[in-house]
Amino acid sequence: MGGGAAGFFAAIAAAEQGAAVTLLEKTGRFLDKVRISGGGRCNVTHACFEPREFATRYPRGSRALLSPFSKFSARDTVAWFEARGVKLKTEADGRMFPVTNTSQTIMDCLMNAATNAGVTLRLNCAVETVTKTADGQFELCLVGGEKLTAERLLLATGGCRAAAAGQLATSLGHTIEAPVPSLFTFQIEVPWLRALAGVSLEDAEVSVPAAKLRERGPLLVTHWGLSGPAVLKISAWGARSLHELNYQFPLFVNWLPKSNAEKIVAEFQARRLSVGAKLLPNVPLFPLTTRLWEQLILAAGVPRETRWSALTRQQFHALAQQLTRTEFLVTGKSLNKDEFVTCGGVKLGELNFQTMQSKICPGLFFAGELLDIDGVTGGFNFQAAWTTGFVAGNAMAAK
Repeated sequence: MGGGAAGFFAAIAAAEQGAAVTLLEKTGRFLDKVRISGGGRCNVTHACFEPREFATRYPRGSRALLSPFSKFSARDTVAWFEARGVKLKTEADGRMFPVTNTSQTIMDCLMNAATNAGVTLRLNCAVETVTKTADGQFELCLVGGEKLTAERLLLATGGCRAAAAGQLATSLGHTIEAPVPSLFTFQIEVPWLRALAGVSLEDAEVSVPAAKLRERGPLLVTHWGLSGPAVLKISAWGARSLHELNYQFPLFVNWLPKSNAEKIVAEFQARRLSVGAKLLPNVPLFPLTTRLWEQLILAAGVPRETRWSALTRQQFHALAQQLTRTEFLVTGKSLNKDEFVTCGGVKLGELNFQTMQSKICPGLFFAGELLDIDGVTGGFNFQAAWTTGFVAGNAMAAK
């Protein structure tokens, strides 16, 4: 059940081992999340090829994934797709995409692999109930009244945006860890910041002292506040603590994490001597853009028409503070509903991660985001889907 990344990978793995496999998707399209991920390019995995190191990128599930990653790692994912004619490329930040730069390549590969392996693919097949029969079979009742039976069943129905999404798992005896959002951006209602929408930095540091969180990485200013990998990472690690704060908290941004206040003040003093006659906005500090630099000057209370030679000691320190510790009040979160990732799902202690089989209901398997597993941005959530799907599919096909 579930025609996404994990469901397809499990179906292919089981069918290639000789099992008779039917894949059910409740909507009218397969692989929807694959299609839209990574801006339509599909961030397949991340170029980190040591399983133990790879597992550290999961705020929830890192320990549980160690065994599955030893069976099917990011290196195996690259080899799997290349063996089927799809080459991947690595970008500067470690994210891996198909060289074609389109998710359609990944979708076509998965569809072809499933068809070639003999998987029966069915769309618009929403399952209403699942029951375990006296002889150990699973009976699925579809919306519309059709009934199917199976010896083994995989639930790969995606993240639990609400507890009700895990209803089939709970009906078979499983526990759902309460879902809360992960990988979201911050709403900040500061006019000068929103006016900078589109400005980005390759390296910035963001922190939330109230939740003891700190992350570093690329930062993007949007029409609603702040986004980019630094914000997404902090939202993943702080998914539950930020939820407890009702997504309202002070956020601090260090725009120049490679420096510090003392070095910045020394740079200001050097500029007083070298470019003293020039206006501050006309000589931005690298790597800040001219627009961002000017707004930070104003936010520090320094007039736009100030010349370097006229900067007072008090203004030196106010501007240095602004560059290394700008404070914003976060007033909410913004979600891309299609690429939504949840913290929460089927409780990990109820599964055997050697096989992805339920410890509670023999013959029942799980894979993908339905589990209480989520990774930071960068291809880690897809890798968890490929890995848990591969392990589950092979275990389901075993005699």
